[in-house]
Amino acid sequence: MVVDAAFTSISLNYLTAVVPKVEEFRKGFVETGTIKNLKKLVNADIDKLIWVWRSERSWVITKSVASYLSTISDYDKLALRAWAGDAKLENWRRGPISRIKGVGLITFQYLRMVGGVGTVMSDNIVKRVVNYILVKTGLKPVNDDMEFIRKAEEVALACGDIDR
Repeated sequence: MVVDAAFTSISLNYLTAVVPKVEEFRKGFVETGTIKNLKKLVNADIDKLIWVWRSERSWVITKSVASYLSTISDYDKLALRAWAGDAKLENWRRGPISRIKGVGLITFQYLRMVGGVGTVMSDNIVKRVVNYILVKTGLKPVNDDMEFIRKAEEVALACGDIDR
């Protein structure tokens, strides 16, 4: 999930670019036992990882996020869930993950989502769909990312789809 989030952060097509490369990473490193957890990922040699994904920037993000999460718990899923549960949208820029160069609001939200938080990302596809619904119901579309996330959460809450 951390690799997926970091690869997604450079705005390439998720299905055609990111998913195949994350799968390649999984087969080449996770299935072989080379990288079994976040701590192993932190210590992985970027020069060996580059053959899967050529963006050094993405690997720096990946390793930085993994480094922070691995300080929370020895159990990777528990670490991600604990961080996601504590990370708040309102002060997202001040959090330890958000301060990592290259982690923007969309990556922050994506990590919260895969960590189990009921929220939304403000990516272009989600914005298009939600804004279409807003306009069809007589409301104004929302383009500011923070405003959009709040509005989408408000709509989901009104529909009974998330808890606060």
